[in-house]
Amino acid sequence: MDAPIGHFDNATPAPDCLDELTRPVADAVRNWRGSVPADQIVYVDTDPQWADTAVFVEHYGQELLERSANCVVVAGKRGGETTLAACVVLSTTRVDVNGVVRRQLGARKASFATMNMATGETGMEYGGITPIGLPDGWPLLVDSAVVDLPYVLVGSGRRRGKLLVPGKAFAQLPGAVVLEGLGIA
Repeated sequence: MDAPIGHFDNATPAPDCLDELTRPVADAVRNWRGSVPADQIVYVDTDPQWADTAVFVEHYGQELLERSANCVVVAGKRGGETTLAACVVLSTTRVDVNGVVRRQLGARKASFATMNMATGETGMEYGGITPIGLPDGWPLLVDSAVVDLPYVLVGSGRRRGKLLVPGKAFAQLPGAVVLEGLGIA
């Protein structure tokens, strides 16, 4: 099949290649619910040597720069309690951790989770964390600009491979809250 965005040699509906995904991502695709059919989520095989954003878009398509999103794990702290959440913003922006995220989580302090915490809690590889298959109960904060795109490139749970996901599907993921201004220039 042809990928809906970008120039990839191999594009496959995610339900047809569950072995390429980490367990939590594969389980989420297998048990997919929502108005967007699971087969509209597309897995594309990518080479980890092209993982750096500038090299990635040069190799797979310049238009991907404006249609890619990053998923980062943040830790909000208040009174000895820590809340982990995932944030999805366009790759041309950065997460407003100390403003929007901190307020949304009701935290006194918010920061990016350590690599070990992010990978250990999600079961995903660093550099490939995706909002599909997050642990139960996690808040998922999604910038409204992500939801507005027809398709968005995000991680697949591994450094190798990416997912192309209809933007509106992000709003339907468990724990999703769509926020204006989550991603800032």
